[in-house]
Amino acid sequence: MDFVRPLPGYLVQRYHGWRATTFAENKAWYRRLADEGQRPRAMVISCCDSRVHVTSIFGAEQGEFFIHRNIANLVPPYSPDGDHHGTSAAVEYAVSALHVVHIIVLGHSNCGGVQGCYDMCSGAAPELEQKTSFIGRWMDILRPGYDALIGDDEARRRTDLEQAAVRISLENLMTFPFVAEAVQREQTTLHGLWTDIGEGGLWGFDPAAKGFVQL
Repeated sequence: MDFVRPLPGYLVQRYHGWRATTFAENKAWYRRLADEGQRPRAMVISCCDSRVHVTSIFGAEQGEFFIHRNIANLVPPYSPDGDHHGTSAAVEYAVSALHVVHIIVLGHSNCGGVQGCYDMCSGAAPELEQKTSFIGRWMDILRPGYDALIGDDEARRRTDLEQAAVRISLENLMTFPFVAEAVQREQTTLHGLWTDIGEGGLWGFDPAAKGFVQL
């Protein structure tokens, strides 16, 4: 594997700084996490976007959240076809093995993945329609959200599609039999959130309001 290169020096330096400070000051806690295993209360499904810092938003400690990240924080519908399903596997592990109490789908403003879906569906990104596009086929999950958009305000439409990604993911979660069963037994609850990166705002999906309300 001669194509693999050493880690950049600045990351090595940051690691040594972390080990000498944060790790050294909390060594007993890290040993407990290692020995006893993880017991997160919540699973967070968020976007891969580097600007979305899940643990910082909620002030979470290591071991508190089981976090799965993918393009546009999407959950596909239940499809037990024997193929590779990373997000579905993460959901199954969270519910069936970790028995998380909460599943949170966290969307965000200025999402590049959602923008890709918008461009693809509007005809501005024909390359994403190709069968060979992993991004395009993944964003097909969100296509019904684009088809349901209303109004002419482009900025509002993009925000609506970002929030549609959260709603569609929540609906798709309920197509997983083990998720639906856990919800019906009140062992797990589902939550939808959308955060405005620039403003630091957080909105939660409220079924009664049929939309997102600021928290």
